Amino acid sequence: MNGIWLDFEKPIVELEKKIQELKTIESPEILEEIGRLEKQAERLRKKIFSNLTPWQKVQLARHPRRPHSLDIINLITKDFIEMHGDRLFSDDNAIVSGIAQIDQYPVVVIAEQKGRDIKEKIRRNFGSPHPEGYRKALRLFFFAEKFSLPIVCIVDTPGAYPGVGAEERGIAESIARNLREMALLETPIVVLILGEGCSGGAIAIALGDRILMMENAYYSVISPEGCASILWRDSAKAQEAAEVMKVTAHDLIKSNVIDQIIREPIGGAHRDWPACAQNIKKALIECLDELTKVPIGKLIEQRIEKYRRMGMFLEG
Repeated sequence: MNGIWLDFEKPIVELEKKIQELKTIESPEILEEIGRLEKQAERLRKKIFSNLTPWQKVQLARHPRRPHSLDIINLITKDFIEMHGDRLFSDDNAIVSGIAQIDQYPVVVIAEQKGRDIKEKIRRNFGSPHPEGYRKALRLFFFAEKFSLPIVCIVDTPGAYPGVGAEERGIAESIARNLREMALLETPIVVLILGEGCSGGAIAIALGDRILMMENAYYSVISPEGCASILWRDSAKAQEAAEVMKVTAHDLIKSNVIDQIIREPIGGAHRDWPACAQNIKKALIECLDELTKVPIGKLIEQRIEKYRRMGMFLEG
């Protein structure tokens, strides 16, 4: 894993490697040089990561070293107990769900989970849920409502699984039903877009009272490659598609699709998991502090109105 870096990160990595090599030499002159190089590295990190293009942010959202949902769950919760199965077909490992404690709040957590190595990627279906994954999430939604537990959803998926089996078992119906039920759930819902938030695979667990998004995540109806393939018949134009699709957190907060951007450590979430997790935990607790004080009837009204206000349309 230590050798996996994106092209625009490599100048920083090379400088950091040089600093590490110099630290093995004991000399007053070397210490001075290390100090100079560390300041140079810090300036370079700020320069590169304050001017990222939308496509570079998409690359960061997919970074192989980026924390996945379970990494964040383990860092921000305690006593996480995973619950399995949809009670209809099977257990989908692309969706992780269970109960946990975030400071003073007992919550139900539902998250999309990618794999880290080949074996886990296959077991997690590369983070692309089947219908039974969304039906497992639905079961946990009703569980949370029954016991008046707030729901925390963590989105990180390239999209719902598009295979024949998923179609046969009703992938579109499972996504649509989740949307209908989430709109009316009598409990607070906080959504975090952690990495990739793509297509119906994301929105199936992303209808909530507050939508939080990591600074270098992306959220869209289709991947940039998919959009480029449709519009230009050329997936190589994904970089151009990412520009016009407005997939970044800063684009989406302007259009009121999301409510808050969570800052990442300089260099991206993959460089400092604990700092990233602390920022997430702070934002989640602030949302839970606010939402748990709102009467349920009013909460549902506000949730529905929130989605009615999205987008623009003209009546003929």
